[in-house]
Amino acid sequence: MITNFEKPEILSPAGDMDCLKSALNFGADAVFLAGKMFGMRSAPQNFDNDQLKKACDLAHAKGARIHVTCNTLPRNNEIPHLQEFMENAQACGVDAFIIADLGVFEAAKKYAPKVQRHISTQAGVTNYAAANVLYNMGASRVVLAREIPLDEIAEMRAKVPKELEIECFVHGAMCVSFSGRCLISSYMTGRDANHGDCAQPCRWKYHLYEENRQGQYFPVEETGDGTYLYNSRDLCMIEHMDDVLNSGIDSLKIEGRMKSVYYIATLVKTYRMLIDEYYEKGVISEERMAYYEKEFAKAENRPSGVGFYAGMPRAAGHLYEESRNPLIQEFIAYILDYDEKTQMAYIEVRNHFAVGAGAEVFGPNCLNRPFVISDLFDENKEALSVAKTPMQRLYMKIPFSVKRHDMIRRRRSI
Repeated sequence: MITNFEKPEILSPAGDMDCLKSALNFGADAVFLAGKMFGMRSAPQNFDNDQLKKACDLAHAKGARIHVTCNTLPRNNEIPHLQEFMENAQACGVDAFIIADLGVFEAAKKYAPKVQRHISTQAGVTNYAAANVLYNMGASRVVLAREIPLDEIAEMRAKVPKELEIECFVHGAMCVSFSGRCLISSYMTGRDANHGDCAQPCRWKYHLYEENRQGQYFPVEETGDGTYLYNSRDLCMIEHMDDVLNSGIDSLKIEGRMKSVYYIATLVKTYRMLIDEYYEKGVISEERMAYYEKEFAKAENRPSGVGFYAGMPRAAGHLYEESRNPLIQEFIAYILDYDEKTQMAYIEVRNHFAVGAGAEVFGPNCLNRPFVISDLFDENKEALSVAKTPMQRLYMKIPFSVKRHDMIRRRRSI
């Protein structure tokens, strides 16, 4: 039973504008994203100034917040660009910067004084003494290192000012290095993880070469599937959400700025429903927990665990096989409009499907509703049996009312 703490923020990732809209539509309280510089993920599209302004306007219209990542470890030649970047972000209406470097932290105070300063997990905050120092320097939030057990987070909450917010990851990929400070990618590929360009060599399969046998390699097998020396399980705290909520964490963070619109919608909605139900009823029944676990399984996750929250994970935190679970559900279409009279939905195709397939609609304001795809037409109203072109716009009969922003998924053969 929750007695001491207010409902925490659900903080969603967004790698582009579509993901941002998905996060907001499906119930995120805040979204973290990157501009074109200083963010720890360079692969996503990220946001230029015009997009950042639009993102802030969309979020604020829904009562949500925008946190911009400034969590790289910049070199000398990058420092002169901080002023323009931060002044533009403040002008766009950004609510917070997520910062790892002390020089960047001071620059934010100087160039964007209206923007809150959050300390990134990259800074490796693992104790209340460090958190208090950062609070005294002007931080309004610390994103804790991922290596802290839950009981230590509760102790930290008791020993820092209540005005200092605590943010923690509850879902997503885990890094083999301490709070993401990894050099393997730089060493092996020249791509700097601490500048947002990690090649994820921790997910690769490895073999052994012997110096006198050039061109030959020898398998080093942990299992019959191969050897994954650094491969960690994803984090998923759903089964321990009562402990998480009672630890005093102010913001629950979902990792995944390189993830899809569907992934974000699925996770944000599920966490939204779970947390709202917990605060309404004070408990989640076994039946309801099984439902939430099933919903999480519909997103493209690796096998998961609880990371460091229960202490050092050791062998239990390692992933000894391929890095992905097979998807049991596949996002096939996005609903753009619906005609109540004809029961025809105007859709945008995302993945291949055929007439006769079983499907399910889910959305920001509707529970899962199954149906069988029976009628499909192109924009010229010609009948189709298969949809196979991504982003193609078609008409599909759905025998119940649906809304714009709802999504259609189908069970995938595995």
